Amino acid sequence: MLVDHAEVTIRSGKGGDGHVSFRREKYVAAGGPDGGDGGRGGDVIFVTDTGMNTLQDFRYKRKFSAENGEEGAGNRRTGKSGRDLILKVPEGTVIFEATTNKVITDMSGDNDRFTILKGGKGGKGNWHFATSTMQIPQYAEPGGEARTLQIILELKCIADVGIVGYPNVGKSTLLSRTTNARPKIADYHFTTLEPNLGVVDLDDAAGFIMADIPGLIEGAAEGVGLGHDFLKHIERTRVLIHVVDCASVEGRDPVQDIEDIDHELVSYNADMSKRPQVIAANKVDLLPKEERESVLKRLRDRYEKDETKVFPVSAATGEGVRELLYHVSSLLMRHRDEGARFEQEYFPEFEVISKEPYTVSYDEKENEFVIEGPRIEKMLGYTNLNAEKGFLFFQKFLKDNGILDELKELGIQNGDTVRMYGHYFDFYD
Repeated sequence: MLVDHAEVTIRSGKGGDGHVSFRREKYVAAGGPDGGDGGRGGDVIFVTDTGMNTLQDFRYKRKFSAENGEEGAGNRRTGKSGRDLILKVPEGTVIFEATTNKVITDMSGDNDRFTILKGGKGGKGNWHFATSTMQIPQYAEPGGEARTLQIILELKCIADVGIVGYPNVGKSTLLSRTTNARPKIADYHFTTLEPNLGVVDLDDAAGFIMADIPGLIEGAAEGVGLGHDFLKHIERTRVLIHVVDCASVEGRDPVQDIEDIDHELVSYNADMSKRPQVIAANKVDLLPKEERESVLKRLRDRYEKDETKVFPVSAATGEGVRELLYHVSSLLMRHRDEGARFEQEYFPEFEVISKEPYTVSYDEKENEFVIEGPRIEKMLGYTNLNAEKGFLFFQKFLKDNGILDELKELGIQNGDTVRMYGHYFDFYD
């Protein structure tokens, strides 16, 4: 059984407390403070494991904790740091914050390791607090608090091409004929209860990964049947193959089938309408020549004006399959950079950052407005400013924290330059 959804609670390690102690040695009458620092709490880190293809490890265990740091000791000895918690997930796993359902990270592509929660810092021992007026400090700094977060893990298939269509139209047969996948095939509705992936190898053309998405029914986008469970696996695909039964073995109209499936795809994710599509008119071997041409003409008149090519195929005999695959490969080459990637929307460290200071000032020498401080520096580190969503998120952060208002109070005008730790922006209200 494919486990592609899990809701779990994670907790970083608490930082160890600083230690209070004083040097006690023979012949040393007044040893000073020597309490050591506490150890750092463990981080919670997610990594991708190419050998995994399911979230089965999270099915029964729902709480995961990193190790706490240990308290410091005398003689300025630092406590042992807590071990990081490393959680392995399949490539393609998207992690959401459970309350807001916002994306924390997308574990795909180059993002194969992500620290989602940092452990608390170790507290400082009492020797740090000795001064000329306070030579025997009786206190030390407590360790940083652990952080707890409830998250949702959702596995979305890593596939270039998604095969979609009603149940029992031949999707699994097409996958098994064209790839190394060997799905179970039988003449029943919802035979395929989980996505099957296979690799298509072509001579003199780029190969690709193809996924057979289980049969969809009307209302799938609203969660009818197993709709949501299946539709999420189509989101990353760059090309869609609609498989229809042009022989109408079950009495359905192939054009209406395509319309129904398109409606479900767009209802679930409006971006689906922008994906290149191909129609595989399957089971042509079951039709007499004249009837076959009539069905194909109807499909072509309806869809090829929108540059959606129609290919007559027989998944059972292999007729027309080669031409279909080479066309799909050429589409992928033209749309190579359009695979779905989920940008970060939720920043777990934001609550900590928002409590830290910042300053807004004007540099007369450089004629620039300057925004500085730990809060700003950390937010820049957490935010991908090259992505539209990341840049918009940072703008919202500046507005919500009153920073834009402070710039206006200093007299900033449209077109003025704002500097933040090596980043330069033109201000426009």
